[in-house]
Amino acid sequence: MGEIWDRRATALTRREALRAAGRGMALAAMGLCVAGWSPAGGVALAEGADTLRMAISVDPDGLDPQRTAAAATFQVTNNIYDPLLKVTADGELVAGLAESWDVSDDGRTITFHLRQGLTFSNGKTCDAAAVKASFERLVTDDSPRVSEYKGYAFDAPDDATFVVTSEELNVAALTDFAYAWSAVVDASVGDDLRSKPVGTGAYTLGQWTPQQSLTLAANPAYWGDAPKVATVELTVVPDATTQVSSLRTGGVDLILCDSSQVAPFENDPSFHVDKFPMNGVQLMAMNCANEALSDRRVRQAIDMAVDKDTLIQTVWWGYGEKIGSHFPTVLKEYVDCNDTYAYDPDGARALLAEAGYGGGLTLRMRLPKDYQMYVDAGQMIADMLSKVGVTCDIEIVEWATWLEEVYTGRSYDLTVVGHTGRLDPITLLARYRSDSSENYFNYASDEVDGLIDAYRSELDEGKRTQDVQDLQRALAKDVPAVYIQTPVMVYVSRSNVSGFVQYPIDIYEFKDVSVG
Repeated sequence: MGEIWDRRATALTRREALRAAGRGMALAAMGLCVAGWSPAGGVALAEGADTLRMAISVDPDGLDPQRTAAAATFQVTNNIYDPLLKVTADGELVAGLAESWDVSDDGRTITFHLRQGLTFSNGKTCDAAAVKASFERLVTDDSPRVSEYKGYAFDAPDDATFVVTSEELNVAALTDFAYAWSAVVDASVGDDLRSKPVGTGAYTLGQWTPQQSLTLAANPAYWGDAPKVATVELTVVPDATTQVSSLRTGGVDLILCDSSQVAPFENDPSFHVDKFPMNGVQLMAMNCANEALSDRRVRQAIDMAVDKDTLIQTVWWGYGEKIGSHFPTVLKEYVDCNDTYAYDPDGARALLAEAGYGGGLTLRMRLPKDYQMYVDAGQMIADMLSKVGVTCDIEIVEWATWLEEVYTGRSYDLTVVGHTGRLDPITLLARYRSDSSENYFNYASDEVDGLIDAYRSELDEGKRTQDVQDLQRALAKDVPAVYIQTPVMVYVSRSNVSGFVQYPIDIYEFKDVSVG
C-alpha cells in the first residue's frame, strides 16, 4: 500500500484552484515540538549568499528516518543523515558512506567498504559497528520498515567492512541501501533522534519551531564537499497562494509551485521555473474480473476513446508526460509505448461493436473523494467514453472506503489513482503478477507472470532491463489500465538560485544548491 500516490499536501487541481480564488487553501500539516541546538565550529563554503530559504507545505513528523513513512520528513532528514549508497537524479546508485561495494556471485551477499574517518555530528565514530547497530535498529518491531529488511543478516568483520547477507536472492537488494529510511543513525541516541538528530550528513539541526520553521546548519565535520550554503531555512506554509506571494516578495527563494500558478513565472527573468517528471504514474485502472473488461478489445477501445493530451492539459494544466504503460519516464528502463493504441474514437466504437457491445455498455466508476484531481480526471474520462457508447455510473467515495472496497476488495469497474515508484522497476510492475495481493486490476497473463519471475531470478542487469522493457510492452498491449501520465512537479525559484534538482525518491540535496 505504500505505493499508492499521496500528494494531497502539495498539489491543487484546476478545479481546486478556481475554488480557492480569493481565499486560502488550508492543507493539513503535522509536526512535533522540539528544542533546537546549534553545532559548534565553522565550515568552508562556496562564494555567494549563505542562506537558502524554502517554503514547505508540511512539517516533518520527527527527524528520525527509521521511525517515519512521511515523504516530508525524508526531504529534511536526507540532509542530516547519509545512506550507504546515494542516488543520482537519473536513478543511478553511487557511493555514499560506502565508497565501494561488491556483490557475491550468487547475488545474496553485499560487502560494503566504508569511507575512512567518518564521524557522527556528535563526534562519535561512524564505523562498521555503528552501521551494523543502525541497521539492527531499523529491523526492530517498532520500525515501519521491518518487513522490508527482515530477510537480511548484518555483520561487521572489521571497522571498514559492513556485510549484508540475504536469505533469498533479491535482485533489488542494492537499492534497499539507498533510500532515506536506510540512512545510518547513531543508534545509541535512540528515540531522542526524533528531536535531536545525529547523523553524518552535510547539515545538522539548527532550530525547529513546530508548524512554523526549521533551520539546518552546515556540518563542519561533513565527509564530502562543503555545502554551498551555510544555512537552510524551511518555512511551513500550507497555503499554495501564500507560498507564491512569499516568493514574489522575497520572503523565500524556492517553492514547489502549484501547477495552476506557474504561468506568470514562465517568462519572468526574476525567476527560474524547473520542471521535473516524478517517479510515478497516474492511470485509470480497469477491473478485468468484469465480464466486458475481461475482453481485451473492450479495454483497448476504452483506451482509444481517451484523449490523454486533452486530459493532461485540462486537469493538470499540461504538467505531465503522457505514457502508454505502467512505467515512469524518469527511470532509465523506460520505453515509449504511447503509439501502441492511438486516440481513435471511431476505432473504439468499431472494437466495441466487434466485442458485442455496439448497443452500449455501462460500467461503475468509483473515485477517491480526497483526491480532487482524480475525481476531475474520472469525470472527464467518463464524458469521453460516453461519446463511444460507454456509460459510467460515477460514485465518489471516501479515501478509507476506496482503500477498503476498491483497492483491497476490488469492488469496482473503473477507478483513477496514482502509484509511486522506487529505484528498482520490479516494485512498480510486480503488482501485475496474477497472484499478487496488489493486483487490484484482477489481471492475469502467462507472459507477464513469466517476465516478472524471470526478472526476479536474473543476476545480469542487462537481461533484467530487457525483461522490464518487455513487461512495459506487454502491459501496453493488454491495457489492464488506461495509462495517463508521469506527473511533472514544478519548482519556482528566484533567479539567483541554482543547482536544485528533483530525485526519483522523495529527497532533497540542499548541499548542492547555491544562492548568489
